Amino acid sequence: MKIIYENQVKALGACVDEFQEAGLFIIFGDNAPDELKDYCYSVSVNPIQGTIAAGQMLKVDDACYRITAVGSEAPHTLAGLGHCTINFSGQTTVDLPGTIYVEHKPMPTVSVGTVFQIIEE
Repeated sequence: MKIIYENQVKALGACVDEFQEAGLFIIFGDNAPDELKDYCYSVSVNPIQGTIAAGQMLKVDDACYRITAVGSEAPHTLAGLGHCTINFSGQTTVDLPGTIYVEHKPMPTVSVGTVFQIIEE
């Protein structure tokens, strides 16, 4: 098992729950634009140790989700800005290039201190 990416939620925007019905959440580093901060989980900007790819696992605390698709921009914005959208639709095609898609299961509860990991098994 290799940890490709790891981060921890530092703060929650006031409106993060608004995207829950849509089955997604957004993480962003400290430099999130003011118009987006309320909709994001705040994280540090951390490096990616390898390549993020379909078939790997997204672990959110103790909940695990198989990655089904990775947008072409997601690794770049994640590494450079701490920014990425996680979509829990289970789709295997990419609609938005800054999104990582994971299997369709109930979304995890995310709070300050929640740890995200992308794991290559």
